[in-house]
Amino acid sequence: MKREGFGRLPDGQLVESYELVGGRGISARILTFGGIVQGLRVPDRDGQLADVVLGGADLGFYLRRHPYMGCITGRVAGRITGGKFLLGDREYALEVNNPPNHLHGGVHGLDRRIWRAEPEGEDTLRLFYRSPDGEEGYPGNIDITVTYRLTGDGELVFETEVASDEPTPVSLTNHTYFNLAGEGSGRVDDHCVQILAEAYEPTDANLTLSGIARGVAGTAADLRQSARFGDFVPHLNLQHGDHYLLPGGGILATAARARHPGSGRALEVRTDESSLQFYTGVALDGSFTGKSGRPYEQHHGFCLECHGYPDGIARPEFGEILVLPGQPRRRTTVYAFDAV
Repeated sequence: MKREGFGRLPDGQLVESYELVGGRGISARILTFGGIVQGLRVPDRDGQLADVVLGGADLGFYLRRHPYMGCITGRVAGRITGGKFLLGDREYALEVNNPPNHLHGGVHGLDRRIWRAEPEGEDTLRLFYRSPDGEEGYPGNIDITVTYRLTGDGELVFETEVASDEPTPVSLTNHTYFNLAGEGSGRVDDHCVQILAEAYEPTDANLTLSGIARGVAGTAADLRQSARFGDFVPHLNLQHGDHYLLPGGGILATAARARHPGSGRALEVRTDESSLQFYTGVALDGSFTGKSGRPYEQHHGFCLECHGYPDGIARPEFGEILVLPGQPRRRTTVYAFDAV
């Protein structure tokens, strides 16, 4: 596996990149800073490769407060309502870094940490991080293993394993922004998106979870049939994208599909998680210039974030995220690429 230096943090810590190689010419570049998927090259219907994920060409891009491009997010991905949760008889107060809520693990979540890397062959990279008790306000010492693997069938597999020495909420995701036409090619209006969920959870003007499951039928969130991105996004709340409720239960099932008709590139997302946050890239505003040298503007990429239910401590019926001592939890999400 190709291993290179990618720069140093202000405190001198080295950031490395690892290049994974899988079948059909697909390759991925992973950083030890935040476990970031910095690049992902995928063929089109004619076999031409293009990088289909948004990101920066150098470490400086990621040291800024970038919008979670390609990173591991947590300890809890998504928004925890009010930035607090009750565990037993104790209330834990977290950083309200996305007022009025806590978002993606806080100011210095897992996306801002250096992970220890162990490559296995040319197609698999394991990343390790120990998050100490009290980090970003969360209880318990937790040991996290994240595995990235490229298969011979053109799949990028994202596997997580978490162990804790006391009860604590943990729910991780990968926050990659996709543009199947190729990074730097502009808006994704011509992509077709399908989300195979029967229910979603409406949010308010602050994107706070309502705690109410609603059927997608008859709403703008109904993407059970493939629809053109540019046609349905204007009708979504804040043009942001919705939080979908999935069966979960440890069963790997197809949650979403996306396709770019021009190139033929297609993506299928399979997961055993209980939630999927679809994000349209509405907040991209041109302030970050990508690997292509072009600024990332609104809707230049989209995310399909698979994770547990963020408020799972309060609403376990929507997806349990509590990790208990002696009971490691494992989750898997698969990004399967094809060209048609």
